[in-house]
Amino acid sequence: MHRTRYQTAAERRMSSPLLAPRRLALSTLVLFLLASVATAAQPRLTGSIPRGIQRGTTQKVIFTGARIKDGRQLLFDIPGINVLSVTPVDNSKVEAELEVPADTPPGLYPVRLVTETDVSDMIMFAVGAMPNVDEVEPNSEFETPQVIEKNVTIEGKIATEDVDYFAVDLKKGDRLTAEVEGTRLRRGRGDPFFDPYVAILNSERFELAFSDDAPLLQQDSVCSITAPEDGRYIVMVRDSSFGGRNDPYRLHIGGYPRPIAVVPAGGAPGELIDATFIAIDGQQWTESIQLPSEPMESYPLVVTNEHGTSPSPNYVRVQPQGNVVEQEPNNSFKESTPGALPAAFCGILAEPGDNDYFSFEAKKDQTVSIRLFSRNVLRSELDGVINIYNDKGGRVGGNDDSGGPDSFLEYKIPADGVYHVRVSDHLGGGGPGYAYRVETRLAAAELTLTLPDRKRYEATMIAVPQGNRSAVMLNATRKGFGGAIDIEALNLPAGVTATPIQMPANRTTVPLLLTATADAPMDGRLVNLVGKVDGRDDVVSRFDQQHQIVGGLNNAVPFEYRSDRAAIAVTKKSPCTIAIVQPQVPVVRNGSMELTVTIDRGGYDADVAVRLLYNPPGIGSSGSIKIPKGSNEAKIPITANSSAAIGDWPVIAYAIISDGNGSYEIASEPITLTIEDKIFTFGFPKTSAELGADANVLVDVEIGRPFEGKCEVELVGIPAGVSCEKTKLEITNDTEQVVYSVKVDEKARVGQHKSLVARARIVSDKGVITQTQGTGILQVDKPLPAPVAKPAAKKEAAPAKKPAAPKPAAAKPLSRLEQLRLMREEARAGN
Repeated sequence: MHRTRYQTAAERRMSSPLLAPRRLALSTLVLFLLASVATAAQPRLTGSIPRGIQRGTTQKVIFTGARIKDGRQLLFDIPGINVLSVTPVDNSKVEAELEVPADTPPGLYPVRLVTETDVSDMIMFAVGAMPNVDEVEPNSEFETPQVIEKNVTIEGKIATEDVDYFAVDLKKGDRLTAEVEGTRLRRGRGDPFFDPYVAILNSERFELAFSDDAPLLQQDSVCSITAPEDGRYIVMVRDSSFGGRNDPYRLHIGGYPRPIAVVPAGGAPGELIDATFIAIDGQQWTESIQLPSEPMESYPLVVTNEHGTSPSPNYVRVQPQGNVVEQEPNNSFKESTPGALPAAFCGILAEPGDNDYFSFEAKKDQTVSIRLFSRNVLRSELDGVINIYNDKGGRVGGNDDSGGPDSFLEYKIPADGVYHVRVSDHLGGGGPGYAYRVETRLAAAELTLTLPDRKRYEATMIAVPQGNRSAVMLNATRKGFGGAIDIEALNLPAGVTATPIQMPANRTTVPLLLTATADAPMDGRLVNLVGKVDGRDDVVSRFDQQHQIVGGLNNAVPFEYRSDRAAIAVTKKSPCTIAIVQPQVPVVRNGSMELTVTIDRGGYDADVAVRLLYNPPGIGSSGSIKIPKGSNEAKIPITANSSAAIGDWPVIAYAIISDGNGSYEIASEPITLTIEDKIFTFGFPKTSAELGADANVLVDVEIGRPFEGKCEVELVGIPAGVSCEKTKLEITNDTEQVVYSVKVDEKARVGQHKSLVARARIVSDKGVITQTQGTGILQVDKPLPAPVAKPAAKKEAAPAKKPAAPKPAAAKPLSRLEQLRLMREEARAGN
């Protein structure tokens, strides 16, 4: 038993450094304000009062946020909550009447608010199985807890350094479980975020159980005890680092069952499985579970017994692979539990150091997909690793964490035979919560569609004004196939159509244009976006959108939700519509063009920012163009580089119209931008000129294909101090060279000027084609100095008489030793 005595609130305040939390709170506030400014036009949900309600009841709930005075509809991502009415209160509150049927599974329900101009971001709303009880202050001292009945859900808040205590009376042998929703009820980014810690203490203030960050609940917590004796027990909740900013929580206190693992963790669609549930205290029981008839990435299982209902579900997979449950002993490849592809290997690493092996037969050159589910979907304690072995025990493959928090690999079978999959924990852990499911099958073609975030960390919602258009980019990830993709949007709101734009085989992104009729009813839907490949019925398509509900430092995501449908809503009519004028000429490589965007203002009198929704490959465009107040058009300059993708490309203009409280995001009809290869190749022989002199700049012209119309080639990039009277020269299809006469000023800078550029403009009744190419060199030199006259030769003076050479000094006489040495050297020379 973990026995820790906690300080009183007074003791903790005496020893706690308050300054650092206050500084941290201030910096967090600044970041929050900056984020608010950056997203000022979007409606935003921040919470609700209460944060959840009991199933089997109808209740009015206040949803809070910003810019929501025109809120009109709630979109729940999961069925189970009926919205009876939505009534705006003010710009930060909307009142909704919600009906929750008695058979609605408890848990968290993602919700978005549709306003008259946009769709908000997502928050979580809770459904509970037990009645709500509000926290009543003061309850921050162990000696004065709030006394409650067993089997209730507490709705409370944690302030800075706050600790909330709740007292419940138990009989010996009673089960008491405390599960908290805290992090998952928050919305926003930054640190610190509310990270709840929950504990159960006895009357002597010793901790009997505690929890911080239970994998089942992601960043939230759950703990449980069996009462060792009759008496009063205290449930404590606080922030794990004694932070808090009036953060809301829901604390479920009761004797309800709390399984932390299910085996097998799923089954085939429509299958009746016998599932073993493992409780937080290690107890096990078996129930028959009827799975839904359609495949599901995650299916919630809620357990009910005579003591109550679990406040949140356990999730399992509903997929076509047949279950193969481990049969102990299977701790080595010689004891592998056998299965046949496709199979779902299920089990638990029951103790530290446990490894589970499964086997399957495969043929040479088959590619087998092996995906482990533990942290992902199942929310298991297992940090799983998978390894593949041949039938001799040799490791032939493995993976750790390529499938997000879990593991995934595709293995090409080198030879016919039996192969083994080993499941282990990264740190060698094990226990009742270490459940897993390994789905194996032959690798199949897969297509995943995603929407890029509208802003960093903010999932894209799509609002289509009545009688107008909206557009987004849709990304595609192909796996195991190639080819063009046709995009379909299913279950669109009434009056909305999607313009079919095919994604070419060599592209991974395409615009999705949505149009609403003028009489389309204002309504929001969750829409299935699917991709189809001609002649490939085997391609499995899915849509995946990440919602970062809570974000921490260093891009950590403590809590996210992934949606399989896109939120699309019809909003009220925008005053403006925009259009792009269809160009009648192509843009060529190394060329440029101006696209004209027009606006029908409909009485709207303000600047309107416009840009292109996307740029075709090799095309650049300005993102800072505005149609100024009082004007009805603007030109967006575009450029094509030397490798711009040749072909016809759909191009859409995009504008944001502010209405004071919100904004409309509108799009034009697509026009076709034709990209062609360059027409001219210009050559630049090096030109040299002296200061104060004239020179000719030569430009060689190679014409790749005949052009129609009048063409001028302009010399640009002429350096300072150099002038050219005629910078534009007309050419024909037969021109091979143009010559520009330049004059170099005496004050021009001496040296090489690598700035000369030739710009060709072909003008016809269809428009203007512009192509630019550089770079020519103009060498500016100083003039050679004038020759200098030689001075007259001077008469040479008679040479002075040389003095007589001095007589050589007499040789110094040699010593006897020197004489002997000289004689020896002469003798050697003679030999």
